[in-house]
Amino acid sequence: MGSHRRLARSGLGRGRGTTAAVLSAAAAAATALGATPAGAAPRGDTRATVDRLYREAEQATEAYDKAGERGASLRRQVGQAQDRIARQQDRVNAIRDALGALAGAQYRSDGLAASLALLLSDNPGEYLDRAAVLDRIGSRQAGQLRELQAALRDLAKEHAEVADELTALEKSRRAVAQHKKTVEQKLAAARRLLNSLPSAQRDAYGRVSRSGGDVPDLTGAVPPGSRAAAALAAARSALGRPYVWGANGPGGFDCSGLMQWSYAHAGIGLPRTSQEQRFAGHQVPLSQVRPGDLVVYRSDASHVAMYVGGGQVIHAPHPGAAVRYDPVGMMPISSVTRP
Repeated sequence: MGSHRRLARSGLGRGRGTTAAVLSAAAAAATALGATPAGAAPRGDTRATVDRLYREAEQATEAYDKAGERGASLRRQVGQAQDRIARQQDRVNAIRDALGALAGAQYRSDGLAASLALLLSDNPGEYLDRAAVLDRIGSRQAGQLRELQAALRDLAKEHAEVADELTALEKSRRAVAQHKKTVEQKLAAARRLLNSLPSAQRDAYGRVSRSGGDVPDLTGAVPPGSRAAAALAAARSALGRPYVWGANGPGGFDCSGLMQWSYAHAGIGLPRTSQEQRFAGHQVPLSQVRPGDLVVYRSDASHVAMYVGGGQVIHAPHPGAAVRYDPVGMMPISSVTRP
């Protein structure tokens, strides 16, 4: 998320010798964060706490997106299994009907015991030929029925397993949603902590933690192709739209949702999460980054942005922030991907 880059040692860490009133306010806000009141956090730790909370929120969002994507895939699998089961059931019913008709015909013509019918028959050879044909038909149909019944049992088992997995996934999704709620509460506490600081210190935090939406100089920034140009144009059209949990547009976005939505405008389907988007193309060195490339951050690939040129990226930073520009080096870069 855009505001949680590696911060310089300057900024909030300079004013260690602050007034007792400021320390008291910080201690009160730290209590809301679950910190020990007696060990009120200095302002450098305040920055670290806010950055950590932003990071946790983004990780929770990506986990939520992944769970939702898996859930959609499982629902499709369940639907396909149900369709296969229905088709197999139709075939089973048709064979059962055919077997019933054959049995009825055989009973009407051959209801007598086979040995007695043979003795009474005017043409024993014809009887034996007909009986052999009926026997072959019955054996073949019975074999088909057994095969279909076995397939039906397998499909029913598959459906039950997929349904169980979908149930487990739904439980996981609810757990992730609860975690997101917890992180939102932490973010609110972090904002209270920041608001407890003097305005000069808040402004200093803002300067070191975000760009403030400055428009970069894109002179000479040339995307590597028409699709990258289209994706970049779409991303820039989203400037100012809010960060929204699990959203991929058009009214709001999370980080990977913005990338997916932007490249969809270029006719390229990206995966849903930043971890998957990391491999949705070929990776290039940071020294060769071009407008439209995906810049993936942190070792766990939990944040992604799009390079726009001029040393800037565009991204959906974190809850409470809008889609905006930030310096490409706002946090540790793990890779650059060109879709």
